[in-house]
This record gives sequence, C-alpha cells and structure tokens, in this order.
Amino acid sequence: MELGLVGLGKMGGNMRERIRRAGHTVVGYDRNPDLADVHSLEELVGKLSAPRVVWVMVPAGEATQATVDRLGELLEPGDVVVDGGNSRWTDDEKHAEELAAKGIGFVDCGVSGGVWGLENGYALMYGGDAENVAKVQPVFDALKPEGDFGAVHAGKVGAGHFAKMVHNGIEYAMMQAYAEGWELLEKVDSVENVREVFRSWQEGTVIRSWLLDLAVNALDEDEHLDELRGYAQDSGEGRWTVEAAIDNAVPLPAITASLFARFASRQDDSPQMKMIAALRNQFGGHAVEKK
Repeated sequence: MELGLVGLGKMGGNMRERIRRAGHTVVGYDRNPDLADVHSLEELVGKLSAPRVVWVMVPAGEATQATVDRLGELLEPGDVVVDGGNSRWTDDEKHAEELAAKGIGFVDCGVSGGVWGLENGYALMYGGDAENVAKVQPVFDALKPEGDFGAVHAGKVGAGHFAKMVHNGIEYAMMQAYAEGWELLEKVDSVENVREVFRSWQEGTVIRSWLLDLAVNALDEDEHLDELRGYAQDSGEGRWTVEAAIDNAVPLPAITASLFARFASRQDDSPQMKMIAALRNQFGGHAVEKK
C-alpha cells in the first residue's frame, strides 16, 4: 500500500525504512529537507492515491494539533489520519471528532520499540473504528515484530494511546526497581562485581527482561556509570498515568513513586537516576547529561 509519513526523526525515519522493507511505498515529509521525500504536506498528499493514509510522528501537543488541522484541510472523505506519537488519549477524541466532521477517519497508535524497532519490530497499540483500522492494517503488519504478538486493536479511539501510557507507567516502575537495586549493590563493600551480578540475572531468574539486558549494556559501556549525571527527564506519560489513576480511583503506588523519584533527580546528583538515564539512552536513544 501507499503511506504518507509525517515526521522522520529517530522513530519515524526507522519506521519508514521498515515499512519499505516490507514492500510498501512510503512518502515521507519532515521539516528537515535532508530527511524528506517531499517538501510540504500538500506535496505529500498529492503523491498518494485515494483512499489515503497519513501517519503522523511528531511531538505531542501543538505540533500534532497543527499537523492534524492541516491534514484535515488537505485530505478527502474516506482518507485516514494515524497519530503514532505520544499524544494524550483525550487529544485523540478531539482529533477524531474534528476529522469525522469532514468524513476523514482517525486512528491513534501507541508505538514502542525505540531505536531498536527497525530490526526488532515495534509493539503497536491502536484504537479506532474497525473500518479505519483495516485501511492501516498492512502498515501495522509491516511494523510489528514477527510472530503472533506485539500488536493489538485495543479498542475505541484513544485506547491505543491510553494503553501505551500505562505501558510507559509500568516501564517507569521497572526501571526504578532496577536502579534502586543497583545502587544498593554498589553501596556495600562485600559485593565486588555489581555488573556481573546484573549479568548473572539475565538467565534463569524471575526478573530477567529486556530492560535488564539494556542495564548490562550500559554497565559494559561505563561500569559504575561514572560518566553520567544522576538526572532523568520524564516524557509526560508517567504524569498522565498518575492523573488517570487519580481520576479512576486506582492505587498506583509504585508507578507514582517512580515518577516522584525522577523529580528528585533534578535536585541532587542521584545514583539511581544514573541508571534510569542510562536505560532511557539504551532503549530510546534519549539524551543523557554528562558530568
């Protein structure tokens, strides 16, 4: 099929390549002309055959809103817009309503995979009407990992981003647990090889995971994380998860504590946050602050 892809950064650029490897045509637009196949959204829409599917991979908030607004002016009834960024689920409902008034479909898709997605595939959580999802299905199939799992039609519009938000909240808590354990191991005199303790956990233990593998990668690069400052940003999805928990009276003590720990990292050079920063850099290519 043909796909328009808006936003060709760390995620979008690799997604374009993976979709092309599956045999589909991708017309990409980015504000950076060195990355783009076309020079405007108008040109992108003009190169696609109806019914068109345009996938948006730009920062959540104003950038996504502006892109959806412009596509609403350029696309025609029967076309579909997919928001694959990290938008808040409440924005999805607004975008779907605005586009539906023009006969344009909308699908929201939470995407996980970071800088490893090109080779390993992307975990996809999408929401929307079955009719609109069907128009995007070949792209979902191209992006997902091999095998039976890794993609889900989570429900109505907003369900994809809500599921991805909860995924990221869980990720916060898991990273925090690894970081706390690493700091305690580093603190005591009796444990002389913390990195190899972490490596030993990669096989046969109940806490083995891809995040643990990435922690070992980070420790191989910098055994005691001496080069990192103990500072970690939050993407916003952890905050949204906690807010949703409050709205629905669901207790999330571990996820909430992990979010607050990141806030604490901005006050002191936290050893735990060195590990959080290292893990975020490993799986997502997120920037780290050096000493």
